[in-house]
Parts: sequence; structure tokens; C-alpha cells
Amino acid sequence: MKRSSWIVVLLLLTVGGVTTGFYVVRASDRKSVAGVSQIIHAERHTIANMVSATGTVRLRVGSEVRVGSQLSGIVKKLNVTIGSHVRAGAVIAEIDDATIAARLADAEAQDNLDQSSLERAQVNYERAHKLASQGLIPLQQEQDLQLALREARAKYQKSLRDRDLVKVDLNYVDIRAPISGTVASVSTQEGETVAASFAAPTFVTIIADNALQLVAMVDETDIANVRTGNPVTFTVDSFSSRDFPAVVAGIAPKATIVSGVVNYEVTINISKGARLLKPDMTANVAIQTAQHEGLLLPVAAVQQEGDQSFVYIPGKGGPEKKPVIVGNKDRGMIEIKKGVSPADNVLLMGSTNNPQAVPVS
Repeated sequence: MKRSSWIVVLLLLTVGGVTTGFYVVRASDRKSVAGVSQIIHAERHTIANMVSATGTVRLRVGSEVRVGSQLSGIVKKLNVTIGSHVRAGAVIAEIDDATIAARLADAEAQDNLDQSSLERAQVNYERAHKLASQGLIPLQQEQDLQLALREARAKYQKSLRDRDLVKVDLNYVDIRAPISGTVASVSTQEGETVAASFAAPTFVTIIADNALQLVAMVDETDIANVRTGNPVTFTVDSFSSRDFPAVVAGIAPKATIVSGVVNYEVTINISKGARLLKPDMTANVAIQTAQHEGLLLPVAAVQQEGDQSFVYIPGKGGPEKKPVIVGNKDRGMIEIKKGVSPADNVLLMGSTNNPQAVPVS
């Protein structure tokens, strides 16, 4: 054979060997990386019995207050805007008090005048009484002066009440917040004239602090297990990774039927994080009704195909599927109601750093 032919044969063998070695190494790497699992066992722990429901964040009844004016007049000053936080008793707005001040001055003047009239009537009656006792004036004259004294006293008492009434109106010049909360709306501005007739004109609407609560719709099949005081956790779409704590506050005695399904409204008080929530947010609710003992596996160990749940267990030819029936989830664990026992080996797929790892074919 020629020298050139030998060279060609050697080159072909070399290329073929390198290529074969490359694919063998790649296949081996894939098998060792993708096919590693950890053997675990189901453990018995205390599990919470949960009732799942859908709820809505709402304002408590009476938590929204419309603040108005009992006086007519010009708005001299407005101290809040939408979003302002106010404390109970803080001045929200001020009505021009010029008219009230004039009425008060007039009432005080009338009060002084009636007081003078009362003092004069008192003196006249005392003089007439003395003279009548001596027989110097007719008895009828003394009685007339006594009646005049009574009228003067009654007139003075009325003037005092009229003055006090004006002072009461003067207290309404400053419009104060009846509760602590956040201003949700402002319907009157500085310089506007308000007319208080049959209904007090609304200045602002205040939503009270901690005014939000959760209302969940619980199915009739679950409502028998729900009690006042049951702990609750819920999530909302805006904070899907955060669990909000709460507690059941009350259960409606009357059912609410929606599309033929009987539900009961469960009122839930929010314990923490209410400032992050807004009215009408939708919540996924979990109500803890009781506790029981059960077998738990990590959620990652349970697989799902359609409606069937299963785990992998070691078999002669590699991992084998074993159907299981699951229950509630609790902090990354899931209850196994049927299918495995604490003695069964279960494969937690995908672990690469455990000394008990076994290859998966």
C-alpha cells in the first residue's frame, strides 16, 4: 500500500475515535446530571385542617364617615386634601364667623338690657311690698308689680338661653374630624358658600383607621366546621407571596345563594398588614378549623398528571410511579392521605448534592 493511503486511513480512524469519545462523554454527563434523586421518607406531624374559600376585602360598617357643616356661610379655610390623615378632633375646615359674631354681640346686648329690666322690676316690687304692708298703697298695685317682676325674670332667662344658643352655633364654626382616619374625598373648597338646610352639606369623607375587614364565602359543606376565633391566613393578587394573618369574627346566620350554590358569609378581622390592602381586593382564604396527625412529604416530591397525584419510588429498572391521595399543604409540606407509609422509600427528584443520591435511568 502506498504511503499516502496509510496516512488517509490513520486520519479517518483518529477523527472517528474522537467523535465517538465526545458523544460518549456527553451522554454520560447528561445521565449523571439529569438523573439524580434523593431518598426520603414520609414523616408524621401535626397538620391543620383547613377550609378554603374566596373572599373580598371590604370596609367595616360605620367606618366611612361623611363630615358636613351645621352652619351656612363661606368656607374660610380648608385644612385637608385627599389622602390626608387626620386625628379625631382635628379642625378640618373653618366657616367665616362674622355673622355668628354679630349675632352673639346682639344677644349679649339684649341680655344686658333684660338684666337691667329685671333689676328695676325687683326694686319696684320690694318698694310696693313695703308700702302695701303699711296700707299706703292698694294690694292690687303690689300684685301687679309682682307679676311684672316675674315677667322680667322670665324675659331675662330667655335672653340668656338665646345667647347660649348663639354660642353653640359659634362652636360649629370649626368643623372637626369625628374619628381618626384618612380623607377619601373632598367635596367643598375654600371660598365656596355652603347652605345648611335639611341636610348638612358634606365637606369631606373620612375612612377610619383599621377600617378594612375580610368577608369570605364559605360553602355549606364546610361551614359547620368554622367557628368564631378560628385563625385565618389569606393572600391577595397584589401580594401573592405574602400571607396575611386574620381571625374569624362572625358567621352570617342567613345563607347567600349564588348560581344555585349555598354559601355563608364569614366576617374576618385582619390582624396585620391591613394598610397594604385596598377595598374590593379579592383574597384566597384558608381557615384553620382543627388539627390532626398525618404523614407529610415535601411538596416537590409529589407530581401531578391531570387529576392524578403520584410519587417516584426506587424500582428494579429505575424510578417507578406510585399513586397517592394528598390532603392539605402546610409550609412547603403536603399531607399524604393514602399511598405511602413512613417505611417506604420516596425519591425527591433533582437533588445533586446528597450522599444518598441514586442514579435515575
